Amino acid sequence: MSPRRPTPDSPPIGDHGVIGDLNTVALVAMDGTIDFMCFPSFDSPTLFAALLDHARGGAFRLAPRFAAAQRKQMYLPDTCILLTRFMSADGVAELCDFMPIEEMGHAHDLIRRVRTIRGEVEFELVFDPRFDYGRAAHRVEKHGATLLFIPDAPNLPTVRLRSTIPLAVRRGRALSRFTLKAGQSVDVILEELQDEDESPSSAPDYADRAFQETIDYWRIWLSRSSYHGRWGEMVNRSALTLKLLTFRPTGALLAAPTFGLPETSDHRRNFDYRFTWIRDASFTVYAFLRLGFTDEAASFIDWLSHRCDEIAPDGSLRVIYGIHGRLEPAERELTPLRGYRGAGPVRIGNADPAPNQIDIYGELLDSIYLYNKFGAPIADATWRKVTRHVEYVCAHWRDPDRGIWDLPGEPHEYAYSRLMCWVAVDRAIRLALKRSFPAPLDRWREIRDAIYNDLMENFWDTQRQSFIQAKDSPALDAACLMMPMVKFVGPTDPRWIGTLRAIERHLAEDALVYRHRYPDGAPPDAVDQPLASFSVCSFWYAECLSRMGELDRARLMLEKMFTYSNHLGLFSAEIGPNGELLGCFPQALTHLGLISAAYDLNRRLSRAGAST
Repeated sequence: MSPRRPTPDSPPIGDHGVIGDLNTVALVAMDGTIDFMCFPSFDSPTLFAALLDHARGGAFRLAPRFAAAQRKQMYLPDTCILLTRFMSADGVAELCDFMPIEEMGHAHDLIRRVRTIRGEVEFELVFDPRFDYGRAAHRVEKHGATLLFIPDAPNLPTVRLRSTIPLAVRRGRALSRFTLKAGQSVDVILEELQDEDESPSSAPDYADRAFQETIDYWRIWLSRSSYHGRWGEMVNRSALTLKLLTFRPTGALLAAPTFGLPETSDHRRNFDYRFTWIRDASFTVYAFLRLGFTDEAASFIDWLSHRCDEIAPDGSLRVIYGIHGRLEPAERELTPLRGYRGAGPVRIGNADPAPNQIDIYGELLDSIYLYNKFGAPIADATWRKVTRHVEYVCAHWRDPDRGIWDLPGEPHEYAYSRLMCWVAVDRAIRLALKRSFPAPLDRWREIRDAIYNDLMENFWDTQRQSFIQAKDSPALDAACLMMPMVKFVGPTDPRWIGTLRAIERHLAEDALVYRHRYPDGAPPDAVDQPLASFSVCSFWYAECLSRMGELDRARLMLEKMFTYSNHLGLFSAEIGPNGELLGCFPQALTHLGLISAAYDLNRRLSRAGAST
């Protein structure tokens, strides 16, 4: 038997742009291949997943057939329309990818337009869908100039491919080669087949109209931003990315649109992040409000409010919810896909550890407090829900849990979880006083003070002059960077300065910050010891420097961190030892942290009289 032909490696995670329609996104590699796309919604099975398995995942490639070409990828300014340019001695070609927004009357379309800029260029199209994570077969029907790809499984969408170029069908794929002279272009449209026989995409000028409508949508949306400070391009790209990750039907914000992308260079911890974490609530509301996007903040608060209607009798919440608000099925493995560069097994679903992450109540209460302060007054019904959550915290704040990083093993009493319990009770007290809501304020104050004293006495390492990760753990934890940001300690408090310096010594490598590390001499757990820095921690670090008045250093760290983004200003969850992007991509939490740090530092620089 001849040896098995090796499958090509997937491109680096960072070598992708992202387009979307507020229902789903597609990842577009720099070679013109869409190699990841759940369709038609974020939580749908994949249609393309070659990023996770080159042979079985499926892909949509459209690119010139240059022997060698220089490639560049960029967004049209202030939009989510992606251009990929191919330049060689034989010619220059351009690929434009975008997804029209459903609220403009479009039905889950993806439009790809190729154009020859110079010379005469031969292009190749390979449309190779694989339904249901590569598990479902399909058949192809030809109807004039269109092809229908019909899965052999219920509840999966039929996909229509439309173009003016001839499309051949072989082994369930659409194939074409065609040549365009300078100035000529071709449009290829992928869409979900709706009940009607035809769709607006059949009109000859559909792609042109959809292109202009999509440009207008993104630019009008971004024009509502109230941010006009420094680093506007990075802040705007982060805002656009967050909007892309917002599920329009419900207002939920995804943690990330991907699954199966490893978080470490040795390919461990490749989870599904197509869900909404309650933990991200306060970061989400704060970022949208600071940028002036009050509608998005209100939609997310509305989504949160509905989750609060579903709380358990004891007042507890789940940690993770699906974008429709449902509790999702348990985590399971996808056997057909080998994983990103062999990093299997690939998992979908997410094993919710609730109620073993008690910090979520602090983020939840902080988000409601912020929205009441900067958005709109909360209703009495919302306050009634709030009190149930606060009472749960009052009863359980001493309980061990899994912590913000969802660490394996036995539960511990984590400093960050304790901190967020303090935040939950503190924000409830502030809301009650601000709005004169009925509340047992004396009892809540007593519990808030008890949590404060517990943190100060039992999570303080006198030898290192630093807060530590847990009562029974000597590790340092970058989550402690949130202490001054939630106003638990002042940014110039000696205890906080000691903690920051310890984080700098043990967790930071210049602008890169690791989530946690064990001190020298302590045997690290091979699963827990991070091998890559966590991007949002770097932005928390920059903001802490800003808040304590070290503005020049804060600016240096922030601007250095910008250079670790990919070529489009996008961040994944982590940055590996070689500077590569690792983990879910793009990650909402990192872009939320970027906005918060940039907003705070820009404001303080302006107050200090800095001209630029």
